[in-house]
Amino acid sequence: MPGGGAGLRLALLGARRAAGAATRGAQGGSGAAMSSQSHWLTAEERNQVLLDLKASGWSELGERDAIYKEFNFKNFNQAFGFMTRVALQAEKMNHHPEWFNVYSKVQITLISHDCGGLTKRDVKLAQFIDKAASSV
Repeated sequence: MPGGGAGLRLALLGARRAAGAATRGAQGGSGAAMSSQSHWLTAEERNQVLLDLKASGWSELGERDAIYKEFNFKNFNQAFGFMTRVALQAEKMNHHPEWFNVYSKVQITLISHDCGGLTKRDVKLAQFIDKAASSV
């Protein structure tokens, strides 16, 4: 976002967090049932993890508080094997990526929908995804 985009993004994040808290409160939950890994990142944590993730090829989506990465494999079998490994981990974490696959290409977006933005769960899954991709 050119200009004051960072300020606008932080304002939107605050609004999303408030809306998420209001939704949890209206549902009678305190949010305690959510994994501690789904908690929001502090500004310092967020800056550091985004630097690390960007260094490994992830990008921040400007229109959403999410991260995105595209993976290219030799063939469909490699791509599908990678997706299977990620799917098993995602199921263990109860945190499922948005993804799209055509032949040897896999596009992944990570966001914590229940929180309305990027959380520690997304970071943990992104790190797993990078390790899974490097082992193919």
